[in-house]
Amino acid sequence: MSDSGQPVYLVNAEGDPVRLVIQGRASYTNCGPVQQFFDRLSAEGHASLEIDFAACTGMDSTFMGLLAGAAMNLRTRKPTPGEITLRNLSARNSELIRNLGLHRLVKVVENTPEQAASAAPSASGLPTNAANRAASQETILKAHENLMKADPANVAKFQDVVAFLRREAPPKP
Repeated sequence: MSDSGQPVYLVNAEGDPVRLVIQGRASYTNCGPVQQFFDRLSAEGHASLEIDFAACTGMDSTFMGLLAGAAMNLRTRKPTPGEITLRNLSARNSELIRNLGLHRLVKVVENTPEQAASAAPSASGLPTNAANRAASQETILKAHENLMKADPANVAKFQDVVAFLRREAPPKP
């Protein structure tokens, strides 16, 4: 985490795979930049992403929905599908990933502390100013729709959230 106690996302986009290190809690209040990062990776054609959770203290359904969306996008890339690898998941984060069926969309590897250090040398933080830190209502809705697409068992878990967000969404022009 940063000196301010706020979660930090460190990125090393040089090389393959691109690496993302999560420090602190990954949630809807701070994952707006993560969605922008996932969109940029897709637009730039990166094939693989490695996410290090060694310093991640927890995550919410919005973050996991963004992760699911990025994984589904990479898996369906043409001509060569891509992949997301999750490293150093705590027992609780691993349980969350499995409970939502995301382990079927990503590669989960055992704890490998030496891999965490390899992300640091040229890592830079994603922008986290107040204006872009929180995910928008539209992003939160899309994240939960992604979770429902990722595993049919998630429909019952998130259908009420999705219905509420759709009702509350401002009309599109």
